[in-house]
Amino acid sequence: MADKSAIEWTEATWNPTTGCDRISSGCDNCYAMTLAKRLKAMGSAKYQTDGDPRTSGPGFGVALHPDALDIPRRWRDPRTVFVNSMSDLFHARVPLTYVQQVFAVMRETPRHTFQVLTKRASRLAKVAHQIDWPANVWMGVSVEDHAQRERVAQLREVPAAVRFISAEPLLGPLVDLDLDGIDWLIAGGESGQGCRPMDPAWVRDLRDQCAAAGTAFFFKQWGGRTPKVGGRHLDGRTWDEMPAPRLLVQA
Repeated sequence: MADKSAIEWTEATWNPTTGCDRISSGCDNCYAMTLAKRLKAMGSAKYQTDGDPRTSGPGFGVALHPDALDIPRRWRDPRTVFVNSMSDLFHARVPLTYVQQVFAVMRETPRHTFQVLTKRASRLAKVAHQIDWPANVWMGVSVEDHAQRERVAQLREVPAAVRFISAEPLLGPLVDLDLDGIDWLIAGGESGQGCRPMDPAWVRDLRDQCAAAGTAFFFKQWGGRTPKVGGRHLDGRTWDEMPAPRLLVQA
């Protein structure tokens, strides 16, 4: 079964792995960790592995789910799929052989578009040459503040059809961001208990940088107590630009 998504920039989610560990400030109020704790209490089989309490939590230990690998093959209608909304495919505890299996499934189902997002850009860049990159995979990195800008340079080393940045939760300005080779940027504010405010000037600056660079810009939300409470209008309109995939040059 497909997990329909309320995320504005995708249609479905697919979690061949679950669980993660906090590694930067964007993880401090992780929605997935909170949800995993609740799913464990409900008895969900995929969320019975506990993580390190210093960096993870109940039900949020990294776990592989080989039984989920076949799911996209069973989806007949084309859809846009966010891979691992409840994990990070490039976590150190996800073996490269398993990452390659996930990519093989994506290659075998070209009717779908897969969006993979990681905070572990250094591992991504390190193993990218050991992955067979299908034309239907979009690869992104999270960049929540100035301290994580190096992730963009590491993303540029990846031969994906679409390279994108998720500036969500946007926790500070990203001034003079190098968008060379970046096809898409998603910006959004944090939501949930303890959410940190986002300055509208940070969002406007990113929008203007994208326009100057020819990078598609998507504004997801202002954030707040709930994801929808602040709406998603910026200067009187929504910004829902989507990228055009590049042609991949096969080695």
